[in-house]
Amino acid sequence: MKLQAMLGLINATPITVDDPYIVYREHYYVSCTDLMSDALAMICTNPAQTVLLTGLANGQALRTAEMMDINVIILCRNKTLGVENIELATSMEMNVFTTPLPMFDAVGILYKEGLKTATRHVD
Repeated sequence: MKLQAMLGLINATPITVDDPYIVYREHYYVSCTDLMSDALAMICTNPAQTVLLTGLANGQALRTAEMMDINVIILCRNKTLGVENIELATSMEMNVFTTPLPMFDAVGILYKEGLKTATRHVD
């Protein structure tokens, strides 16, 4: 699904966009977590096709995404970044958006539209 369509489904708006063409790229996977150690341990998909959906609006989320080569983050519940973290996101070439929806609703909508989990299943 093109990121533009994904953002429209969850009423997401930009906080900082490094690549204006990112919205035209296909993304197939979503990782939904506030626990960045889970993101580091569990995400196993192509980072160029993966979105990190989180309520964690700080440098830890940005640094985790950067370590994983994920450059699209969507913050839930209208959260935004402070000035220093917007500058950090810009320096990291991140594309950060915010949605008014709670995480459960946002991920449910995206799942219903066919996006897949970015995390491996643990037995």
